[in-house]
Amino acid sequence: MKNTLVYFLLLFLGFNFIEAQVKYETIQSSKLGEERQIKIQLPRGYNNDIDKTYPIFIVLDGDYMFEAVAGNVDYYSYWEDMPACIVVGINQIDKRFDDCMYSEQNSLPVETGAAFFEFIGLELMPYIEKTYRAGNFRVAVGHGETANFINYYLLKPQPLFQAYISISPELAPNMIEYIPEAIGKIKSKIFYYLANTNNDAKSVKQMTDALNTDISAIENESLIFKFDSFDGPSHYSVPAHAIPSALENIFQVFQPISKKEYKDVILELEISPVLYLQEKYQTISDLFNIDKKVLINDFKAISAAIEKNELYEYYEELGKMARKAYPETLLGAYYIARFYEETGEPKKAMRTYQSGYTLGEIAGLTKDLMLEKADLIKEDFGY
Repeated sequence: MKNTLVYFLLLFLGFNFIEAQVKYETIQSSKLGEERQIKIQLPRGYNNDIDKTYPIFIVLDGDYMFEAVAGNVDYYSYWEDMPACIVVGINQIDKRFDDCMYSEQNSLPVETGAAFFEFIGLELMPYIEKTYRAGNFRVAVGHGETANFINYYLLKPQPLFQAYISISPELAPNMIEYIPEAIGKIKSKIFYYLANTNNDAKSVKQMTDALNTDISAIENESLIFKFDSFDGPSHYSVPAHAIPSALENIFQVFQPISKKEYKDVILELEISPVLYLQEKYQTISDLFNIDKKVLINDFKAISAAIEKNELYEYYEELGKMARKAYPETLLGAYYIARFYEETGEPKKAMRTYQSGYTLGEIAGLTKDLMLEKADLIKEDFGY
């Protein structure tokens, strides 16, 4: 049964990958003094909206990591658990050692490593931003030696990337100190995902465990950090396990409110649950430059929390949000009617329920339900 599920998942990813636009290009680099091949996956529907921009993934070891990242990105964006993104893979076959070269004295890029560092920041990124509709949210992905390399961008005063997926990094000696120090000073939102496997080399396992300990101790509200230690995968198969987990963590705010979030967070809020919802979607806008329409699922979750905690005064603001998001439906009228009903204004509640008769049904809210609730108030109060 498990093998069958894996087969269908791979089949689904394969079909989706074909539907997404994959391009192969060659860039002439003055920094590297040579040409470098890149792979680019543009999201489905890329040509439908010429004003829309997309978060961008830069995938090192693109000769084998690109397809793993691109397939997962396309899969998660298809189900709207993350925004559609542009994925760029840099082929490094036969160049990996040179690209990742660092100084034995200070662990920082030197010679061909310094050239590769500048190639990404000064040539590749400007090219992608000029040629494609790349947004401001950037994710770097690396594995092994390249997972160490992506951290060098963290050390800059203005980091090039806002999210880092570092899978079983073979860390340069001083990076165990540089990374926590840099993360501790960052003031803008930063996402850092770190993973290893019990089958990594002993040195990799020890250093990633130590790095996890140090980053976990950092008190920085701008940091979103997750560490996974997998039991079973080899060093070379662990990216297949880590990438989905990393995407779920980085783009958690983009996802619909889950049962766990509802139970553990929303029901325990000390602030308005409506404010929580507003901040969630403002964060999506700020991070990804996407004006995402508030999901019906999220309205229902906030409504359920209002009912359970008897915070009926928040229904008015929720109703205003719903009217803005779904103006032709019953959603906003229902929430505002509930506000009037529970705050001592039954006549206004009755009229608001009745006014919904001309609006469209949505999320289990029907015209008959609205009229029934209006009739009950009429009977109770003799209107």
